[in-house]
Amino acid sequence: MHAPVAEPLTISVALCTYNGAAYLDAQLDSLLGQQRRPDEIVIADDGSADDTRARLRAFRARAAQRGVEVVLIENAANLGYVRNFEQALAAARGALQFPCDQDDVWRADKLARMAAEFERRPDLLLLHSDARLVDAQGHATGMTLFRALEARRAELDALHAGRGFDVLLRRNLVTGATVALRRELLAAARPFPPELVHDEWLALIAAATGTVDAIEDTLIDYRQHGGNQIGIRRRGLADKFEDLRRLRPETLHGLAARMDLLGTRLQGLGARVPDACLAGARDKARHMRLRAALPPRGFARIGTVLREARGGAYGRYSNGLRSMLRDLLRGD
Repeated sequence: MHAPVAEPLTISVALCTYNGAAYLDAQLDSLLGQQRRPDEIVIADDGSADDTRARLRAFRARAAQRGVEVVLIENAANLGYVRNFEQALAAARGALQFPCDQDDVWRADKLARMAAEFERRPDLLLLHSDARLVDAQGHATGMTLFRALEARRAELDALHAGRGFDVLLRRNLVTGATVALRRELLAAARPFPPELVHDEWLALIAAATGTVDAIEDTLIDYRQHGGNQIGIRRRGLADKFEDLRRLRPETLHGLAARMDLLGTRLQGLGARVPDACLAGARDKARHMRLRAALPPRGFARIGTVLREARGGAYGRYSNGLRSMLRDLLRGD
């Protein structure tokens, strides 16, 4: 006898908009052009003052003709993008949820490729992909998201090997517009703390309670136009050198506070979270506070930095040699 074929997972797209009329139509067209169409599209508009809402209402009628339900939420007041995404994801009913920005364009096989991975891998909680960076007119810049983030081969291999929490505790590589997640992740991740961007928060919670992985293909065109809530560009040597000098203790205190929030949430999830993940969040908070409180320049500072480096904390929780140089060179 043949094993029964599992039912396909239902798919929801959670699109957030705000004064997005300039680029919105291309994204909406790409959603309806998917090889595997979504079962529903939840759209949360965050108080747009242009004709975004009129375009969304017209799209709702057009999508219905294609058999795709559109749920339109029109906020009376602006919530901000983190709370608006939380609202849209909470309203979505699909087993798989795809956060969606208003100004990108999705490749036609994005939903099919990512859904197939979830259907094949029951442990997978969150999956993200690379993206092609395009300019305001949609022309390729010659850069991809992973290249701009300087994602290293070792980091991607660690993600593929199931060591996502170690990778993401050091730094975030997950961009919300490229993400797909299982709906059950929201029970652990909500409410989203305002101190962290929702994509980083979802990725950390997913990696601590399940598996996070990446598809190294570019499944969206990620538009960079100067008005992005969070854009990206590749930094040159001058940018990196300036970073060495500009780091402030308050930045490190902020990073420590974010790890405190993560540790508190992970502790509240109980046995679902391995002890190593909880210990890692706490130790990163300790590391960031130590960096923030370094002694003035001199032998005391050098000794403190070297001891922390010998223990491996700069490699696990910061940017290795670059962070060491920051701590040695910065003027508090």
